[in-house]
Amino acid sequence: MPRAPMQKLKLLYIHKYLCEHSDEEHPVSMEMLLSHLDAQGIAAERKSIYTDMDALRLFGYDIRMTKSKPMGYYIANRDFELPELKLLVDSVQSSQFITEKKTLQLIKKLESLCSAHEAQQIRRQVYVSGRIKHMNESIYYSVDAIHTAIAEDRQIEFKYFDYNIQKKKVHRKSGSIYKISPFALTWDSQNYYMIGYDSEAEIIKHYRVDRMESINVSLEPRSGHGVFDEHDMNIYTHRTFMMFGGEEVTVDMEFENKLIGVVIDRFGKDIFIIPHGENRFRISAPVVVSPQFYAWVFGLGSEAEILAPKEVAEGMKKQLEEVITKY
Repeated sequence: MPRAPMQKLKLLYIHKYLCEHSDEEHPVSMEMLLSHLDAQGIAAERKSIYTDMDALRLFGYDIRMTKSKPMGYYIANRDFELPELKLLVDSVQSSQFITEKKTLQLIKKLESLCSAHEAQQIRRQVYVSGRIKHMNESIYYSVDAIHTAIAEDRQIEFKYFDYNIQKKKVHRKSGSIYKISPFALTWDSQNYYMIGYDSEAEIIKHYRVDRMESINVSLEPRSGHGVFDEHDMNIYTHRTFMMFGGEEVTVDMEFENKLIGVVIDRFGKDIFIIPHGENRFRISAPVVVSPQFYAWVFGLGSEAEILAPKEVAEGMKKQLEEVITKY
């Protein structure tokens, strides 16, 4: 390409080079910029670079020049600061529902949001190999389809599967199509779930997104609006353990004081706490009672106790009796 038309791209090349190679600790010198532009077939003089920097600043880019040696230019403020990018990288690599292949792709894209020097710091904290990751690569398209259905107030159709001991897919209901009205996506116990309304069963159900496939956005409008209007999704997910359904009951429980952090993590800071004696406290909380709820209580050992209702306490006892027969 002739040099003259390339001159029109000079500002773009300068900005791109600054984004990729500069930060506060690594300013780009005038000589480096001139050399880079020359390699692209763009003639430039120092005076024109000063004018270009002013134009980029006027457009809104925070480009600064170091006053001490080594002198040079750098991008001072970016959309994401380095600690924010490190936090996002940690989230991506620790998410089980994101496959290993997609994890590496996403981290590479996050690295492009900082300088090459900062990207090396991010790369040093990446540990993906050997982590537990789901195998379903189509999960990203599934999430997009669910969001589309929610935005357009439509039902979705899909197949749902489990794995057998040979790690092969086994479709539920012999591969029949599920028809559900999706209302929310939520994260619980390292898995991504869709919460939706089953109009045939007339109840709220939960489905792991990585176990859904062949999702199709239906032309049928969603049903169950009245049911979901009665639920705050943030509160609902606190009451539901590992997205297993069951009857919602207000349960009275007692804990040792040292478990206060565990209780707040599970039920939120708004939970009403009643001190009981010197070392224990009580709460009353709406809970969706399920085997997973009992497993959570069991995991706290003798430092937690279900007080009421009686049938929930009896359910805990029955669960323990069933387990102990295996040992």
